Amino acid sequence: MKRIVLSMIVMMSMTLAYADNEENNAVENLQAYEMHVSMRSLGRALSLNLDQYDFVEDAMDAFAADLMTIATADGADRKAMLNNAVNKNLLAARGILNKAQYRKYVMLLNSTLRNRKLTF
Repeated sequence: MKRIVLSMIVMMSMTLAYADNEENNAVENLQAYEMHVSMRSLGRALSLNLDQYDFVEDAMDAFAADLMTIATADGADRKAMLNNAVNKNLLAARGILNKAQYRKYVMLLNSTLRNRKLTF
């Protein structure tokens, strides 16, 4: 009888540990898609003028909204959606930034996505 009870306890604890780990992974994945950008720091890093600042701020807000949509999508669709969102954001940035600013913007965006383990 003791063996049955102990084996039940072991099975329950293993099940709970597995479920807790799965829930933590889901929360971490959702947090990876939350994009909060300090526009003051980004503007300073890219040496943006006022018009560029407003445009980049709007582009980053749209990108953050796209990322939140991607976070709720199916796993199979995420990669394609992320690729489209990044390309749309880079196309918008290319239209307003000069070459040096755009190069630095791409570097910062790639670093951010890599740090969040978001690959496209």
